[in-house]
Amino acid sequence: MAIAFTTRLFSLSGQLLSWLVTIAVTLLGLLALTFFIGRVVPIDPVLSVVGQKASEEVYQRVFLEMGLDQPLWQQFVSYVGKVLQGDFGTSFVTNRPVLKDLAGFFPATLELATLGLLIGTVIGVPAGVASAYWHNRWPDQLIRIIGLIGYSVPIFWLGLVGLYVFYFKLDWVSGPGQVDVFYQGIVRPVTGSILIDSSLAGEWEVFRNACSHIVLPAVLLGYFSLAYISRMTRSMMLDQLTREYVLTARLKGATEYRAVMLHALRNAAIPLVTVIALSYGGLLEGSVLIETIFAWPGIGNYLASSLFRADVNAVLGGTVLIGAVFIVLNMLSDMLYRMLDPRSNLKR
Repeated sequence: MAIAFTTRLFSLSGQLLSWLVTIAVTLLGLLALTFFIGRVVPIDPVLSVVGQKASEEVYQRVFLEMGLDQPLWQQFVSYVGKVLQGDFGTSFVTNRPVLKDLAGFFPATLELATLGLLIGTVIGVPAGVASAYWHNRWPDQLIRIIGLIGYSVPIFWLGLVGLYVFYFKLDWVSGPGQVDVFYQGIVRPVTGSILIDSSLAGEWEVFRNACSHIVLPAVLLGYFSLAYISRMTRSMMLDQLTREYVLTARLKGATEYRAVMLHALRNAAIPLVTVIALSYGGLLEGSVLIETIFAWPGIGNYLASSLFRADVNAVLGGTVLIGAVFIVLNMLSDMLYRMLDPRSNLKR
């Protein structure tokens, strides 16, 4: 028994070391990619600091202070060293550390993407199961058409149409922003999430107003996520419903609900963990357009405005943050996958 425990401990240590090495190498590649893209884009970081009308003397002084006279590999090593210390530089626009800006804007994006993922998962998984169960029948065709629209139509177009119909014409929801101007500054930011902060403060008027603002962008992101999740759920369920264990369960007298939901869906749910995790990362990344259209004070809006103003440090810092979130979500989904399906450890 002691030998088995020691063997299991060594196996877990090896897996943990493998994950850490994978994360380190991936992050290094991400840093290299963002750094060199930032150096080849036709944006002069010096001009972003000193302005177009600066003298040649001021330009050269800032050029040397930023270390741009050094070879690229030295600049990259210096950049990695600063990032490891949490230093992404200073934003040329806000004149604050980029890390502080990201910490202030990211919770709003996290709030919006989380609600979108919940909507997409709660509706998308049952829709995918129903589509697979009624394969090639009218419910399947209807769900596939709805998913195809959400997967194909540009999300910024849906956002503009949604604002015109539900805000301007019907007045069912509030417009852009987190809250109306009247409610701004009432709730002290604690977590960065307006819904959570207003609930903690007991400001239920602010909470209701925030809900009316977030519902439309969250539903649009949820629709985008729903299209992907329902499509993948349908594909995995079609594979599981043809397996022999489902046929065996039916022959033993199991109800359709038990055969589909408790047998087929249970096995399909294991790879769905990875699908949902990657969908979450996609919402965090793809919220740029939605946040810009709805003036949502999240990292997507921050990156878009920084890009238009040639704020290289802010753009690179935001890109690294989103990439790191993707890596963490991917690794967590891989760990959860192995926990739910021990057979995956035997294949390695």
